[in-house]
Amino acid sequence: MINNRLNLIILLLLVLGGFAAPAATSEQTEMVNNGIQIYQNNPRYWQYKGKPVLLLGGSDDDNLFQWAGARLIEQLNLLKSVGGNYVRCTMSGRDEGNVWPFKQVNDKYDLDQWDEEYWRRFENFLKATSVRDIIVQIEIWATYDFYRKPWQRHPFNPKNNMNYSAEQTGLSEVVDHQPGYSENAFFQSVPAVRNQKTVLKYQRQFVYKMLSVSLKFGHILYCMDNETAATPQWGKYWSESVKTKAKEAGVVVQTTEMWYDHLDKNPPIPHATFDDPESYSFVDVSQNSHKRGQRHWDSLRLQLSRVDNRVRPLTNVKIYGADTGPERWFRADVDGVERFWRNIFGGMASARFHRPPAGLGLGKKAQVNIKSLRKITDELDIFTCAARNDLL
Repeated sequence: MINNRLNLIILLLLVLGGFAAPAATSEQTEMVNNGIQIYQNNPRYWQYKGKPVLLLGGSDDDNLFQWAGARLIEQLNLLKSVGGNYVRCTMSGRDEGNVWPFKQVNDKYDLDQWDEEYWRRFENFLKATSVRDIIVQIEIWATYDFYRKPWQRHPFNPKNNMNYSAEQTGLSEVVDHQPGYSENAFFQSVPAVRNQKTVLKYQRQFVYKMLSVSLKFGHILYCMDNETAATPQWGKYWSESVKTKAKEAGVVVQTTEMWYDHLDKNPPIPHATFDDPESYSFVDVSQNSHKRGQRHWDSLRLQLSRVDNRVRPLTNVKIYGADTGPERWFRADVDGVERFWRNIFGGMASARFHRPPAGLGLGKKAQVNIKSLRKITDELDIFTCAARNDLL
């Protein structure tokens, strides 16, 4: 039935639009039915392979796809063994031992050529998580790669590639600001802001290349950025681009944006991810995990109430809190553990320990807590529960 509808849509596009979209394969049709999507019986949660699923996770890095060979498999097997099913994947290349997505020619990168090792690692990672039923939340633009020291090495920096100059694009070769200030013009290229067509061309090529790999899989959630302070038009543009490419491929995807906002205001200030459900099908509220104790609980309940008029899942792909983290925000191990449990008992759709040093990653404490929480939720139908702290 669904396959017939997809073929009809494709035929209409041919007749009315004058262009052809790729025909949906049987595998892609199965993804529509069995991939990660909003749970029909309670849209605050996810379903996967037709069943409701609670996402719990932790990992020792944010770009595990860069891990080659046994190291990656050991991490995924460990996560699976303690009941975890959720990892984060920034498309980052800034760490030692990482590769960038573009081919290096002598001392410059060519943005028209791919580094095949980068994309091989990415696809292998998606295959390995898929067979283990581990949901991947991708962050397309790894914000911290575009500032300070990482920007000095980044292929998109005009001094590092042979495709454009700073004069042609308005991109600065040095960006010393904090990412939260959004001073890099790289994040202003979209038509509704600066419409910098040269930069946008290569940005699109990167995103479309990523999607040519990722859209073959049904276990992926898409987040546009990591802690962005860019304009709402930036995230909206990329969310719509991802959804358009997915539709052309005959699949359905879920998208969000992650803001630098710590969600401190009450009443809440306007917020694009909450306020634009047509662009974003779920909301990541990881930055809420900077809070502690009752303040953390009250704020997470406030964030959940903001989607009451259009109920959607709220995810926490980063739970801060470790003895090794900055005292100002991340505090101690116990804070990370308490935030992890509060998020799930409060009604959030996911919780994942952030990588060290700001979080517990997949260390011993993280393993114990993932396993313990999974034991409880395996016996408790959490998808029919409601938070009632007033009864305590």
